[in-house]
Amino acid sequence: MYDELTREDIRKMQEEIDYRVQVLRPKLIEDVQTARAFGDLSENFEYKAAKQDKNRNDARIRYLQRMIKTAKVIEDRSSADTAGLYDHVEILMENTGKRRTIQLVTTLRQDALAGLISKESPVGKAVMGHRAGDRVEVHMENGRTFFVQILSIEKGKDDGSIPIGSF
Repeated sequence: MYDELTREDIRKMQEEIDYRVQVLRPKLIEDVQTARAFGDLSENFEYKAAKQDKNRNDARIRYLQRMIKTAKVIEDRSSADTAGLYDHVEILMENTGKRRTIQLVTTLRQDALAGLISKESPVGKAVMGHRAGDRVEVHMENGRTFFVQILSIEKGKDDGSIPIGSF
């Protein structure tokens, strides 16, 4: 399986890898060596914490490298009047009567609490490619469905301001 990512997603991941390898890793290795000098490793909390930080950094590097290696590069090809990647879409949730503005993003940048909705999420899939005024059905994984109405679409672009998520 692959993740659909933009060139900007890959660039941001490579920047993070470079920082973690060139700046963070040497510091974390030094922290491990310093903590190791404190003595008995079986009761040395500083050593265990430093090792854990180093291992977490290494795991993040491997994760990002794997994401880049398996990525399928995509571009937004939506027309001027349809919802596409990085567009701000105002929707009306018919089941609650609430309006919400979302921005459609790649999975790597999703943050539902901030209104950044993955194009692969149920709402994202339902809204992508539709126009303002359309009523679309959202299919949840549990088999339930609900409807949202697209009230407006403001075209957006990837300006690099949306951070990539962490695991």
